[in-house]
Amino acid sequence: MSVAPVELTRPETDEQTGVDRPWLTIVWNDPVNLMDYVTYVFQRVFGYSKPKAEKLMLDVHHKGKAVVAAGARESMERNAETLHGYGLWATVSHEA
Repeated sequence: MSVAPVELTRPETDEQTGVDRPWLTIVWNDPVNLMDYVTYVFQRVFGYSKPKAEKLMLDVHHKGKAVVAAGARESMERNAETLHGYGLWATVSHEA
């Protein structure tokens, strides 16, 4: 008994596979926190410079959200939990 060889083909795609994409920590706009406070939290939690923290805060304010960090899922989940502790609305996702 002989076994015929099997050819496997992979679909061609320009999209990155799920394994290659980092997880994202996203902060969403809310009606409660002041802009200065959000800037402070970004500096405190992520060690961002004031200009970078302000840029991210303005993205949250004007665009409704900002990606504040990218990396391994567990790390991004810790970021979200930490941000929740500061009263910010944060989620973890593969999509920005």
